[in-house]
Amino acid sequence: MNKSDFRKSCLSRLKKFSNFTKYKKDKIINLKLFRLIDKYKVKNVLLYISMDIEVNVKPLIQVLRKRGVKVYVPYIKEDCFVSVPYRLPLVESKFGIKQPFFSPLVHNLDMAIVPVVGIDGACKRIGFGKGMYDKFFATLSKKPIVVFVQRELCKTDKILSYEHDIRADVIVAF
Repeated sequence: MNKSDFRKSCLSRLKKFSNFTKYKKDKIINLKLFRLIDKYKVKNVLLYISMDIEVNVKPLIQVLRKRGVKVYVPYIKEDCFVSVPYRLPLVESKFGIKQPFFSPLVHNLDMAIVPVVGIDGACKRIGFGKGMYDKFFATLSKKPIVVFVQRELCKTDKILSYEHDIRADVIVAF
């Protein structure tokens, strides 16, 4: 099995959940993520604006902002992204992903919660194949705690990743 075949297999599994199942799993995963953020006393966290196959972290974003945690999300610029403060309104990027308006801000992330399509035998991320998270992490001077999140664990023992692919410190899945 190669990386592309594994990605297709994982995407197929992730697309099969009913809305009720998604809601139920996402609620439990959000609670696990909240506890993890609380445990590490995170002040600055990178999250994401979820697509349908990804864990919906919008409820988590709302709770964290009320508690004074600074939430950042990806802002897509060409073939990579930068992190920007989460704020409304959200607009659609060229990839169909919602994002806030661009606002440059220098910050240090304590934690990055990263959606994954799959995880290989080296605990590295298999994503959508664009390498945006890998490029983003390569720009950071200080590495945050990296948490991979997935509605259902899709993992292989085979090593499918490359040297530059990001590795998880923690995996949260149902």
